[in-house]
Amino acid sequence: MTVTDLESAIRDEAGRCVACGLCLPHCPTYRKTRTENESPRGRIALMHAMASGHLPLTARLESHLALCLACRNCEVVCPAMVNYGRLIDHGRALIEARRARPLAQRLIRKIAMDKLIARPRRLRTIANILRLYQRSGLQWSLRKTRLLGLLGLSQWDAKLPPLPAQTKWRPVYPGRAPKRGDVGLFIGCVTSIADGQTLMAAIRVLNALGYDVHIPPRQTCCGALHQHAGELTKAAALMQQNVAAFDTDRLDAIISIASGCGAMLSEYNDCLQDDPRAQIFASKTQDISHFLGDCEWPKEVSLAPLAARIAVHDPCTLTNVLRHEDKPYRLLEKIPAVQLCPLPENNLCCGASGTYFLTQTEMAEELRTSKLEALKQIVPEVLVTSNIGCALHLVDGIRAIDLNVEVLHPVALIDRQLRVGTEKCGKET
Repeated sequence: MTVTDLESAIRDEAGRCVACGLCLPHCPTYRKTRTENESPRGRIALMHAMASGHLPLTARLESHLALCLACRNCEVVCPAMVNYGRLIDHGRALIEARRARPLAQRLIRKIAMDKLIARPRRLRTIANILRLYQRSGLQWSLRKTRLLGLLGLSQWDAKLPPLPAQTKWRPVYPGRAPKRGDVGLFIGCVTSIADGQTLMAAIRVLNALGYDVHIPPRQTCCGALHQHAGELTKAAALMQQNVAAFDTDRLDAIISIASGCGAMLSEYNDCLQDDPRAQIFASKTQDISHFLGDCEWPKEVSLAPLAARIAVHDPCTLTNVLRHEDKPYRLLEKIPAVQLCPLPENNLCCGASGTYFLTQTEMAEELRTSKLEALKQIVPEVLVTSNIGCALHLVDGIRAIDLNVEVLHPVALIDRQLRVGTEKCGKET
């Protein structure tokens, strides 16, 4: 989109806001700051003024838009049905078009987002190097010497999760007979390197239900990180690559594991309006909990009982974009004897929000605090969440307060009980 197109799109969408204020109590940053400029209504007014030429682009204005989580809680309650997600993306894109970032920032962004995130093979190579760094003792040594702090890397190092060995994905994982269908699995960027165990869990469960699982090798990042950073053209290129990678004609569904990715995939039809293949792609996208919870399970597939308290975290993308926050509960209810406890204030963002917990650390940690306090009160054996970013952010907080709670994706828990149930049946026979 040209600058003129962006300005026009922002004015049109922002003009739909009736400034009723119903969104304010649902905005996490407004609840913390009680500042109008940190509310959806305030940010909409700022973007409209910026796009109309009434307000110059300043560092202060940019900071108000940067502090927005893009959780889209406001969309759910907006009587005027303002598409705030599209609006904040366009607002940030306009800033990127108008602002000349310092050379160092441009280089870091280009390397991180264009040379790594958008290149799966390179990302896996970096993941292997980081895993060696963790397992060789080098990480421990650098932490002891405090060199990471001197280099300004201690915060990033602290948030780095233990990385597993990288999986070399096969193009097809055949399901058990009788065959039920074919599904494509979107493995993403961060999920594929930091949570390959959950992807394998999804494959095993889908295979057990009779589905052949296809993993197209040419798939790439979903484009969400670029889209929400205002780099719409680069995001569109990644989307087009994914659309071309998946054979939608032969697939019954395209399954996403991370709800953040799933939310982006489901909106390819909006981002690539002139591509009919993108319309089909978006219509076939489903979150794993949605797909598994709604499909018919063969009688011979049984889950072992689990008499445990399971806290359930609802990611914003699952609730506000996909509108399927009930699906993980429906799926987990298939486990006999399980006790599900929704995390209090599930309607409010945990503070992860893509890279937000890395770039807006203070607010992200403040928003996470209430989640950690709730976990202390519930004392669950397991916390389940459907988004990798939320999981990483929550695990970091849980580790910091030394809380003994395992964090899993819903499908990982289903897979665990499926394997226990299969082993039990095998011994009985």
